[in-house]
Amino acid sequence: MKRYADITVRLPSASERWSGDAFRTELRDWVAAAVGEPLSLAPVKLRPWATVWRAETATGVFYAKQNCSTQSYEAALAVALNDLAARHVVPLTAVDTARGLFLTPDLGTPLGDAEDAGEDVDLWCRVVTAGAHLQLEVARYVDRLVQVGLTVLAPGDCVGYVEEQLGSFATLPDGDPRAMPAGQLTAVRAALPQVAGWAEQVAALGLPLTLCHNDLHGHHVFDLGGELRFFDFADAMVTEPLAALLVPLNVLAHRMQLPPDDSRLRRVADAGLEVWSEYAPMAELRAALPAALQLARLARTESWIRCTAPMNEAELAEWGDAAAYWLGSLLMAPPFTGASSRG
Repeated sequence: MKRYADITVRLPSASERWSGDAFRTELRDWVAAAVGEPLSLAPVKLRPWATVWRAETATGVFYAKQNCSTQSYEAALAVALNDLAARHVVPLTAVDTARGLFLTPDLGTPLGDAEDAGEDVDLWCRVVTAGAHLQLEVARYVDRLVQVGLTVLAPGDCVGYVEEQLGSFATLPDGDPRAMPAGQLTAVRAALPQVAGWAEQVAALGLPLTLCHNDLHGHHVFDLGGELRFFDFADAMVTEPLAALLVPLNVLAHRMQLPPDDSRLRRVADAGLEVWSEYAPMAELRAALPAALQLARLARTESWIRCTAPMNEAELAEWGDAAAYWLGSLLMAPPFTGASSRG
């Protein structure tokens, strides 16, 4: 049995099922049993990998979510996080872990939806700091995170992971939208010694394995009276903690067109690193961060492989190359270098 998701796997379309009358009836019955008969029930998100529905009832407004089968563990993870670190996550109203279905109350507008939030460096600092505190709080319970279904990708696993995925990608036929060009497969394979070096540098920090949100940004967090509550953990994995900084730094650098030595990126990076400064000096954390960001690309690869499995042909044409992109991005420079800052 493979330890990781397999790019060659095809599953029945999840989005087509979610678009049908049978699912609407199933969902309405489940919501009614949990919080009362819906006055309205409508989809607000329908993607190949997940659907979210808004339910208005006499007792309030709620949001129901179900992931595709390859990421259905999010429901059980939400239960675990509410048990282990409730002050950091969105509360649950109802959950069916067998179906990967869960219900949360309407908490207003996500923090990142505010105008210009994507370029607010102070906001990004708040998000990565709070996210790191969540990681720190649940690190001692990593066995439970694995038990509910999270994939483990420790630094020492990374070379083997790349080798396994390169082998799977190589079996895809020419013209398959999921495929990686032969030249890129060769180039990534040639970079395996670099991957090993990055893994060695990150492992030397001695940081614990913990939760990696794997899609950490302001659109996945609410500010409740000054306390940040995270949600949307469908892409989550167990990794070393610095991997969680890839998405924030990557998104900020892209939106503001920042060079990798920009002082604004350093502010955000330092906000996340500071939480781990009891484990290693800040200078060592900064020096190893570029390597951690490169390894974090593998967590993004893994989640996209999972999301690809239930895509239909039209969805594969739109998103099918995402996993190959992330695996190939090992050849790119990290979004933050840790060098002397400017800007």
